[in-house]
Amino acid sequence: MAPGPSHPPIRRRKRNDWATKIVDWKIEDLFKRRRPPGVQRTVYVNENLPEDAYENGKVKKSWIYPTNQVVTSKYTLVTFLPKNLLEQFRRIANIFFAGIAILQFFPQFSTISPGLVILPLLVVLLASGIKDGYEDIKRHQSDRAVNHSKVWRLHGADWVNPNVTGPKQKSYSFAWLERLFRRSRSHEVHEHPHEEKPAPDTAPQAAVDHEENNEPDNPRFLETHRHLDETKAHWKRTLWEDIAVGDVVMLQSDDAIPADILICATSEEENVAFVETKNLDGETNLKSRHAVASLADLRTPSDLAGTAFRIEMEAPQPNMYQIHGAVMIDGDKQPVEMLTVLLRGTVLRNTRWCVGIVLYTGEDAKIVMNSGATPSKRSRVERQMNPQVFINLMLLAVMAVACAVAGSVLEQKGHDNGAPWEYGTDRSDDNPRVNGGFTFGNALITFQNVVPISLYISIEFVRTCQAIFIYFDKDIFYEKTDQPTLARSWNLADDLGQIEYIFSDKTGTLTQNAMVFRQCSIGGKIYKGESKEDEPVDVDEAAQQEAVAPAKETQTGSSDETTAPQTAPKVSPHIRFHDETLEHDLMHGDSQEHSRTLHGFFATLSLCHTVLASYDTDTGMITYKAQSPDEAALVQAAADVGFIFRGREREILRLQTPFLDHLEEYELLHILDFTSARKRMSVIVRKLEEGDGRIFLLCKGADNVIFDRLKQSSGNEQLKAKTGEDLDVFAGEGLRTLCLAYKVIPEDEYNAWADRYHEATVALEDRDDKIEAVSNDIEQNLRLLGATAIEDKLQDGVPEAIADLKRAGIKVWVATGDKLETAIAIGHSTNLIQPQSNVIIVRGGTYGTTKSAYNQLADAVDRFFPEENIMDSPLVHPPEEDKASQHRSDRFSLRRMPTGASSLVGSRNGERPGGFVLVIDGVALEHAMEEEFTKELLLQLGIRCEAVICCRVSPKQKAQIVRLVKDGMDVVTLAIGDGANDVSMIQAADVGVGISGEEGLQAVNSSDYAIAQFRFVTRLLFVHGHWSYARNGNMIVNFFYKNIVCIGVLWWFQIFCSFSTTYVFEYTYLLFWNVFWSLAPVIAIGLFDRIIDDDILMILPELYRYGRERTHFGLKRFTIYMFDGIMQSAIIFFLIYYTYNTTSSRNDGWAVYQYEMATTMVVSTATVVNLVNGLNTAAWTGWVFFSVTIGIILIMAYTAIYPVISPGWFVTDAYGDNHYTFPSAYFWFGIILVVLVSILPRYVLKSYKFIYLPDDIAILRTLRSIDPKHDIAHDPAIVGNLQRPGEEVDDDRLTMTETRQSGASLPPRRSLQGRPSYQGGRPSMEAGMARGNPSQVDMSTGREGTSRGFDFSTEEGGYAMRR
Repeated sequence: MAPGPSHPPIRRRKRNDWATKIVDWKIEDLFKRRRPPGVQRTVYVNENLPEDAYENGKVKKSWIYPTNQVVTSKYTLVTFLPKNLLEQFRRIANIFFAGIAILQFFPQFSTISPGLVILPLLVVLLASGIKDGYEDIKRHQSDRAVNHSKVWRLHGADWVNPNVTGPKQKSYSFAWLERLFRRSRSHEVHEHPHEEKPAPDTAPQAAVDHEENNEPDNPRFLETHRHLDETKAHWKRTLWEDIAVGDVVMLQSDDAIPADILICATSEEENVAFVETKNLDGETNLKSRHAVASLADLRTPSDLAGTAFRIEMEAPQPNMYQIHGAVMIDGDKQPVEMLTVLLRGTVLRNTRWCVGIVLYTGEDAKIVMNSGATPSKRSRVERQMNPQVFINLMLLAVMAVACAVAGSVLEQKGHDNGAPWEYGTDRSDDNPRVNGGFTFGNALITFQNVVPISLYISIEFVRTCQAIFIYFDKDIFYEKTDQPTLARSWNLADDLGQIEYIFSDKTGTLTQNAMVFRQCSIGGKIYKGESKEDEPVDVDEAAQQEAVAPAKETQTGSSDETTAPQTAPKVSPHIRFHDETLEHDLMHGDSQEHSRTLHGFFATLSLCHTVLASYDTDTGMITYKAQSPDEAALVQAAADVGFIFRGREREILRLQTPFLDHLEEYELLHILDFTSARKRMSVIVRKLEEGDGRIFLLCKGADNVIFDRLKQSSGNEQLKAKTGEDLDVFAGEGLRTLCLAYKVIPEDEYNAWADRYHEATVALEDRDDKIEAVSNDIEQNLRLLGATAIEDKLQDGVPEAIADLKRAGIKVWVATGDKLETAIAIGHSTNLIQPQSNVIIVRGGTYGTTKSAYNQLADAVDRFFPEENIMDSPLVHPPEEDKASQHRSDRFSLRRMPTGASSLVGSRNGERPGGFVLVIDGVALEHAMEEEFTKELLLQLGIRCEAVICCRVSPKQKAQIVRLVKDGMDVVTLAIGDGANDVSMIQAADVGVGISGEEGLQAVNSSDYAIAQFRFVTRLLFVHGHWSYARNGNMIVNFFYKNIVCIGVLWWFQIFCSFSTTYVFEYTYLLFWNVFWSLAPVIAIGLFDRIIDDDILMILPELYRYGRERTHFGLKRFTIYMFDGIMQSAIIFFLIYYTYNTTSSRNDGWAVYQYEMATTMVVSTATVVNLVNGLNTAAWTGWVFFSVTIGIILIMAYTAIYPVISPGWFVTDAYGDNHYTFPSAYFWFGIILVVLVSILPRYVLKSYKFIYLPDDIAILRTLRSIDPKHDIAHDPAIVGNLQRPGEEVDDDRLTMTETRQSGASLPPRRSLQGRPSYQGGRPSMEAGMARGNPSQVDMSTGREGTSRGFDFSTEEGGYAMRR
């Protein structure tokens, strides 16, 4: 659903270079080391650096590589003070406070002790500094834990790494404290290796004699308890931060990779290593890597220490899916590519050991280059406060100038020298003009409370308490892991109430990345599985004896001991696929043909894949490791039914079926890999059985791809139609689907095809196109078997959470590394794509081509949003394009394609019931980000869509997407993720949320808030965010209000004291104003105010719009409160002044002392501001009542006690004042009169608004107070009828409840009072309501169709599925 009307095009002016630099300047830039752009490098192993690496006897900077130390903290001991002070003095108020404090060090402006004057500022700076320091210490502790991890590094035999590494960065370190009690761990590592504690670094014991075993993990090569001969090469434990480019390291199973490393050799026979890349791309499935062929013999420490070679590498670059280089050894040159490199952040799995050469360290590692520096974030409320403070400063300046000018003029004209403020004017050296300057300075001091310094202390205190409230909220406490929600940054709570865009990762954030086989359609018959938890696959004893050996073998032919991890990771319970009808049809089928179809279906599932299988002799279970979770689910489902894939030995596949007591064997002849263009995968196998050597092609893929390749026959056509209907059923349930087919290939046909396929694979030109053409030839005339339906298990409550976020008007953008089809499927299952939505697909090409990303975006804008006139803006056109060439028909030939768009768009284009969802891939996004005009066009299209899904994106692109919307729309953004690949996105957003899931703590360590489940984000925003924003906004304006009332009373007195800046109050009253008299109510507002109960905020997410639209705080609200304060100050001053100035309040008839009148003023002022603060509080709890009354009680008590103190140690100007004040009727009746008259206008206005112009919150709050037990969640008069002023609504639309049940977008509805309301939807379209499935338009081809949600997902290229 759309959260509101389409955004108008953003007209942004181009700024000058100097202006851009000023606006974009950040404090971090002052302390950031500016690294020169990276250059190509040559890593020397056992060779000295060449002469051109030196200049004047020193190594050139381009040959000095960064350390492997990674620092995510913001401060060091050296930079903390200056950097933190600079951050704090970004607040205009702090600069003002510092200036005022410095001014009072001069005797001409001194009021009290200068030390006491500067104390409040020091307290503010100290409190903020302690908070910032504490947060950063946590980051340092996290950094230290990572940097002090250990890895085996080559050592001894005079081996020296010739490559040069720069110095490490100094950081917080408590090693000096540890040394007081024990030696530091780092000291032990470098100087006393023989004392190093072995656990958990103890090497695995070899199964053969140590002296005969030359494997690199042989304990005789490891330096642990015993001291090894330094003259022999061996492995030594080394800290990650001490690893350097060119070092030789050995990794063991389950070790995290410390840097980007080139593989030399592994424990596997074919030098293959398996890595888990979930910290990079979110995938928990394994990826295969292999060693460089020319280095495969370098297995032992002595070999590695004695072989010289060079590695030429490209300059460091952040592309995590591409790397180029070459190994130069003995005149041979071997390529370095992604398949031969282990990236930092991955984990070695199912490989006993792996040795390699370090290529990139620290800041040059790809994962680090994709992570930005830790930003200094400030909330929007704090940023909005700066102009308000600036306004108050301008007001203060005007007041000071007025006092200076008026005071100087009046003194020159002459005045009554008997007045106290005229003291010293009769001196010969008195100069009225000079006195005007002193008056200006004194006026700044007198009226300085216009900008209250205590406001900042109060805000920090309140935000700290709000973080504690979040921590102790049981509704966002995850009992399964005993984890509360943690606020890691305490100053962003109010931003949680203003979020307009959420950017989310997919895997581990929205989904569990756990696929469950739910249903299948075989031969036109649907089988629905019944889920059973964690039941092992039975392997009968006879088959087990035959299958033990082959089950040990994996895809690469390595043994089970080398593929199984040393410590098996814990996995979630496996959900079995079980269907009694299916079991009956398999064993006792009514039709022999259907039985053959069932056999072929599950045999295809069991054989058409690249899954690794390992057999655990202890548990008797088979474990499948796949390169995509889809494949693992399919193979596991086949095993649940009885078709158990028992592994692969070399090119032999073994299959156990429920019909035979022996294993079936198939020879794997070819694998026709999946690509995004093919949308299918095939294997060609030969059955190895006496008398049966048939060759089968087994294929699985997208339904449209498979259907186009079926053999033309009546049986296939009928089955195709029935399967298509079943696919619609599966897609309607949000399941991921694919089709299975097969054919038998005659021997002669296969031989001819194999020759052509071999020629294509060795072609030097157009190899991929030739392979695809030959593959397509053999994948024809298939016989359809059926279709599968897999559920991508979502995190608990994700669809409901996203639905609520959309109801709240928050737009959700998903950035994932998945392929496009998978991304669309997740969009369906998570409610991002609704049944009536229209999907716009943009696949990229470079600018200037017909199918460029720019052309596709422009085409989508023209076709679906023509009335918006987006293309009329010059910001979305290339600079070189003149107006004459901007005509649509001339520029975009793609738009002339007869695609039948009218049937899709209809007569009310852009007004479809479900709106539009933009799906854009990483290639298109990369090209879109290259030019400003393309970025602007992408932004304008994206903000008009209900949701945006970005697929195949890198971590850096995720951050670019966030910045595009945040900077281009000036909105508050939130990014949420759980892996290291989400760090840059989390840091780029206004608020970063990390999910502490199974992908480590990298995201959490870089986040502002840490939660355990995605669904918790709704309560974090709707309740804590909304409350915090409303509380903080209300507290701030009330803070300004109470101070302007006080300062206003002082100002009005200047009229009667020749503008001499004399205090009308006794000074101590002013001194304690922001401490005792008026502080408690505003603090209570920040802590305990509750605009509405939390359960209502969760039931009605639409109420979040009050925060999203920034109604609780802004310049308008600030102006109203300031005007109210000025008006009330005038009422207080003039009523009391003229009351005391007419008739004496004393019984003896003598004129009153100034402080008698002033005491009445100050008590009245304190009473008024406390009561008004209470009036502005929505929820009157016991704490609020106490806070409102305590200030009044304290000032009354002070007025009674302070004047009793006789002058002695200090001057008491009000001595004896109580003798005249309390008996005076003016005192008591003056307070009552002033309070009533001052509060009356605000009370009347609030009453009128409540009676005649109530908003939704006021109505619901009243309903709750009248009927606390009212069931709001099921009240049709409330749900779906929330107010949005000024929006017209049709009477024939669905109610909110009906709309939610139907899954349609929520249209605007009438409010409780009959006025228009906001539900963020699009107007209905009758033609669209009839559609059962969403429309889908691929802008790169112009093809239109109906989306079934998901086609087919597997790993393209066999590795590196991007997340």
